[in-house]
Amino acid sequence: MADARPTAPAAPAAAPVPPTPPVPLSALLARDDLALRQLAGPTGPDVVIHWAHTSEMADPFPYLLGGELLLTAGVQFPDAPSPDTFFDSYVARVVAAGGAALGFGLAPVHDSVPDALVTACATHGLPLLEVPPGTTFSGVARAVWQLMAQARLAELRRVTEAQRSLAAAAAHSDPVSSVLRRLAQRLGGHAVLYGPDGTGIAAAGRAPAPAATEALHKLAAVVRPAAPPGQAPTGPAPTAPARPASATDTADGVHLSAYALGSGEGFVLGVAAQRREGGDHTIASVGAVLLSLLTGEHHSGAGAARSSALVRLLLGATPEEVVPLLDTGDGTSGGTSGGTGDGTGDGTSGGERIVVHARPDRQTPDAVAAAALGTALGTPLVDLDPDGEVVRLLVPAGREPAPVPGWTLGVSAPAGPGGWPAADTQAARALARARATRVPLVRHGARPGLSELVPEAAARAHAQALLAPLAAQPALTDTLRTWLSLHGSWDRTAVALGVHRNTVRQRVARAALLLGADLDDPDVRMELWFALRHS
Repeated sequence: MADARPTAPAAPAAAPVPPTPPVPLSALLARDDLALRQLAGPTGPDVVIHWAHTSEMADPFPYLLGGELLLTAGVQFPDAPSPDTFFDSYVARVVAAGGAALGFGLAPVHDSVPDALVTACATHGLPLLEVPPGTTFSGVARAVWQLMAQARLAELRRVTEAQRSLAAAAAHSDPVSSVLRRLAQRLGGHAVLYGPDGTGIAAAGRAPAPAATEALHKLAAVVRPAAPPGQAPTGPAPTAPARPASATDTADGVHLSAYALGSGEGFVLGVAAQRREGGDHTIASVGAVLLSLLTGEHHSGAGAARSSALVRLLLGATPEEVVPLLDTGDGTSGGTSGGTGDGTGDGTSGGERIVVHARPDRQTPDAVAAAALGTALGTPLVDLDPDGEVVRLLVPAGREPAPVPGWTLGVSAPAGPGGWPAADTQAARALARARATRVPLVRHGARPGLSELVPEAAARAHAQALLAPLAAQPALTDTLRTWLSLHGSWDRTAVALGVHRNTVRQRVARAALLLGADLDDPDVRMELWFALRHS
C-alpha cells in the first residue's frame, strides 16, 4: 500500500470559500465536552473551518470541497515502510484540496498520533487536532454544526442591525456623511464616496495606508460606468460593454471593495477594512443602495421641463408664464391633467405653492442633504442658500409640509406665482421664530385680523412714515421686528438673529431712541408691530 503513494499536485492559488459561515477552530477547541488538543499547525482567530468530514481514504483529495475539518482514525495509514514520505504526501494532498484542519482519532487503530504526521502538518501549516478515545467523530461533527448555527444567527443579527442603523442614518439631515460614518463603524474600516470624476467627495472612518488608498481608488475605476459624452474617462478604458457592479481586492494587508451606485451617475462606494467577515458584503450592498437613492438624479421629462422653466426665468419670463412647466411631473398641475386651467382641477389655484425655509439642527447642509430634504417634502424645487445655511423649497400647496427629523422648518402661506416673493419673506420669518422657540416647524399665520380693516396702500404709507427714522439701518428694523414677535425676549431674539444678547439690547435701545418711542408701552408696541408687518 505504501508503494502506491499519490503525488501531491501544486496547491491552488486560493482555496475555495464555502458559502457556510466560518467557525473559529479555537471555538471548537474550547468545548470541554470534546477535549480536543491541537498538536501542530497555526492558531489564532483567522484559523476557521466550515464543516466536518470523515474519511479513511489513503488519498482524500477527490472527496474534499475545501474548508473541512477532516476526521480520520488512520485506518489506511501504513506502519511501514517509509511512513514519513506517506504522511508528507497525505498532508500535502489535504492542503491542496483546501482542507482547513485534520483531526486524528486515537483508538482503536492508533494509541497515539504518529510523530511523522505531526511533523508533516507543521511543515505544511495544517492544524492537527488529537481526538481522544472518548470523543466520537459524530460528536465533533455535531459540535461544528452547532457552532455554525450560532455563527449564522449572529451574522443575521449583525446584518439586520446594520440595515436598521444605515436606514436611520439615511434619514439624517446630512444623509451621505451619516451613511458613510455608520458603514465605516459597522465594517470596522474606512468608507468613501467617489464622485463621477473619480475624486473622493465624502469619507468616514480611519483611512488606510497610502498604498491601500491608491489601490482602492483604482478599484473604484474598475466598476465606474463609462464617462458620459463630453467628459473624459477617469479610469482605464473598458474592455467589455458592461462594467462589474462590484469588485474586491487586497492591498497592503487591507481588504478592499468597490460598488458602483445604481444612480448611473458614476458615483462609487469604496470600502477598506482590515478584516473581511461574513455579512460584510451584504452590509456594504445596503449602504450602496441607500447612497444610490441619495445621489441619484432623475432624468425625465419633468426634469427637462424644470430646466426650461429656469432658462425662461433667466431670459425674462414671469413666474406666471413658467408655472405650467414647474407643475409638469410632480402631479400638481395647474391647468393640466384634467384641470380647468385655473387650478380647480386639483384643489389648488393656478399653481399655488408653499415656500419652506429649512435649516439643519447641527451641521451645514450640502447639495445632497438639500435634495434629500426635497424628497422628504415631495418636491424637486430646491435651492441651497449661497451661504450654505438655509435651504429653500417650493412645495405644492396641496402638500402640507410636516416636521422632518434633524431640520427646523419655516412654512409660508399658500401663494400664487406673483406672491412667491412675499411668501419667501413669510417663510424666513417663520423659520426665525421656529429656531427662537426651539420647535421643529412654524407656519405663517394667514388668518385675517384687524390689520385687514385698513387698506393696504394706507397701511404701507403709515408704516413708511412711522419707521422712517430706521430706514437707513435695516439691522435695527429686523431686530425690532424679531424682538416684538418674540414678546421682548432678549435670549430668543439673539438665537433667531444669530447675534449676542447684548447686541440685541443695543439695537432695540437705538431703535427706541431714533423712533422716540417708549417700548414698554403696549400701545406703542402694537402700533410698531402693525407698521412692521406692512413694511
